[in-house]
Amino acid sequence: MAGCAVLVTADRRAAELGAALRRRGALVRTAPALSMIPHHDDEQLIAGTRALIAAPPDVVVVTTGIGFRAWIEAADAAGLAGPLTEVLASARIVARGPKAQGAIQAAGLTADWVAESEVSAEIAEALLADGVRGLAIAVQHHGAGADGLDEAFAAAGARVRSLVVYRWGPPPDPAAVVASAQATAAGEVDAVVFTSAPAAAAWLDAADTVGAVPALVERFGSGEVVAAAVGPITARPLLARGITPLVPDRGRLGSLVRALVDHYGGRHVLDTVEGPLQVHRGAAVLDGRVLALSPTSLDVLRLLASRRGAVVPRSEVLAALPGASQDPHAAEVAIARLREAAGSRDLVRTVVKRGYRLQLRDPDPAPAPAADDAPHDLETAP
Repeated sequence: MAGCAVLVTADRRAAELGAALRRRGALVRTAPALSMIPHHDDEQLIAGTRALIAAPPDVVVVTTGIGFRAWIEAADAAGLAGPLTEVLASARIVARGPKAQGAIQAAGLTADWVAESEVSAEIAEALLADGVRGLAIAVQHHGAGADGLDEAFAAAGARVRSLVVYRWGPPPDPAAVVASAQATAAGEVDAVVFTSAPAAAAWLDAADTVGAVPALVERFGSGEVVAAAVGPITARPLLARGITPLVPDRGRLGSLVRALVDHYGGRHVLDTVEGPLQVHRGAAVLDGRVLALSPTSLDVLRLLASRRGAVVPRSEVLAALPGASQDPHAAEVAIARLREAAGSRDLVRTVVKRGYRLQLRDPDPAPAPAADDAPHDLETAP
């Protein structure tokens, strides 16, 4: 991922995710779309925990790993961790996905049933099928708030208790979120990473405020920018806007990073005469080497790579250079510097009287020449 500009929209574990991406060579930008507000000192949470200990539930539904861990930590700070763990051990514990299951196991407990889809509706379907009338069910909710479980169980005759261990708050820097959406819409980012559905929705809402969503949908749809979601739940707000994200097989940050690495390792690669070439926002990699390119040379190479072996007119190369020069010599100098930095005169060929093209081993079929393109104009020179 050398030179890939990756935007991280997470607040929680953003440092960990950013570090993992940087180790793979990515250039990481952060713009948390929401903040996470823990309830460690929330009197309501502690009161709910005491009530749960006093009247143990039959079933406990754990919807998030971080929420369950925070609940145990808050109980420990209040001197209630031991009694709470005993109550939980005597109940049937239902987990919404592997992350919740892992947190339960870390507390020395065992989940009796796990919703592998990580969808709350799967929990509701399973418990309602078993019958919940007359049961006491405690539901640990995630930061996005109600997910329909309380209402479904109550309607079926259960006694429901809700515990919200953390909640989502406003972004630490709203202006940075808007700016990140604008930068992505302008093509300054290679990938945007989402780790929660509420944050994905909030980021898109911020983009809406400046009218950037249509451009984002276009860039994500073309593959120029990659949206990456940690799991199917996180992907939903993106799919609702017509954006199909990259989703790893497992809902883990490590799996998300590996999915991005695999994506950029196997795609966005041009097979040039000098080896595989990848061009990202901040760097280019040719045959495993990160090229020492100036920003101008990188812009010219990106322009050539975008045409996948087709001829780029000299006028377009000039337009990619700083300033407003129309001197053909300036384009020749820029191409010469690019060849020198790449260590190859063969990577970029000059097409006499027409422009320049990247030399691919198996270029895409070129469009038929225009009527005014005489056959001798297709002759190439170094």
